[in-house]
Amino acid sequence: MQWRNTSERYGVVTLCMHWAVAFAVFGLFGLGLWMTGLDYYSPWYQTAPSIHKGIGMLLLGLMVLRVVWRLSTPAPDGLPTHGRMTRLATRLGHAFLYAVLFAVMISGYLISTADGRPVSVFGLFEVPATLTSLPRQEDVAGLVHEYLAWALVVFAAIHALAALKHHFIDRDTTLLRMLGRS
Repeated sequence: MQWRNTSERYGVVTLCMHWAVAFAVFGLFGLGLWMTGLDYYSPWYQTAPSIHKGIGMLLLGLMVLRVVWRLSTPAPDGLPTHGRMTRLATRLGHAFLYAVLFAVMISGYLISTADGRPVSVFGLFEVPATLTSLPRQEDVAGLVHEYLAWALVVFAAIHALAALKHHFIDRDTTLLRMLGRS
């Protein structure tokens, strides 16, 4: 398998980034839901948010790399069976996923740094707090983070259902291409 995308198929770098982001998003969503129910005396009360923040910051870095990679190695051409509206929906859907994903991560960063402390990424490095003076920063960013996280997961599920529709109903190779097959 080739590293870079071709006009017919995705390269291994794109595939790995796609699936890493997908697993991270759903994992972070599940972890976020679970940790909001923890009480102060839970042994995970400090640990779960630290894991959530660390993975979130790594995901932000991966998404920046993913955007750079996408600009340097364009996606394969659309399938000939895809009409103009399908191609437009694909472009708009991916743009929406990218925008909401970045907004979720930025709002999470704003929650974590509202008190002026940096975000520790598993003790390996820290992401400094750069914007800390917004009124009610933690509360507003928290609401944005929660609602956009739900929107992201719902839209990602729709994205997955669309891929399954292409595979089982349209019988085209859309899903197979994202699995590294032709």
